Amino acid sequence: MNYLLYGLLLIFATQANAQTPSLLASCTRSANLLACVDPLGNAYSVATVGSTTYLRGFEVIGKRYWAQTNSRYGQLTFFTGLASDGEAWVGYTRRVGWTTINRFSSSGGAGATFTCSRLTGC
Repeated sequence: MNYLLYGLLLIFATQANAQTPSLLASCTRSANLLACVDPLGNAYSVATVGSTTYLRGFEVIGKRYWAQTNSRYGQLTFFTGLASDGEAWVGYTRRVGWTTINRFSSSGGAGATFTCSRLTGC
């Protein structure tokens, strides 16, 4: 489940054009790739090609690799992901002004709908 939360956080970070998704992570950035490792050893990368964002990572605690693809269509972003243990997830983020409406569900039974604002957070 941690990789799913990392993925969602990375969605928001990349949409906000943040320099790094975490203040505690050590990141390297190039023109279209951001690669980070946090103090626990979790690793993740974000690559952007046009309106598609590719996320890849490794979760130390679960010893799982994961991958997620985000496709943006105007104010709507769809994402799908898969982990090395077979868990899959899908969801979307819809931007309405400074607010995002987010929804996801996974084959492991996790799911949520939440709203985030740039002014008040999530």
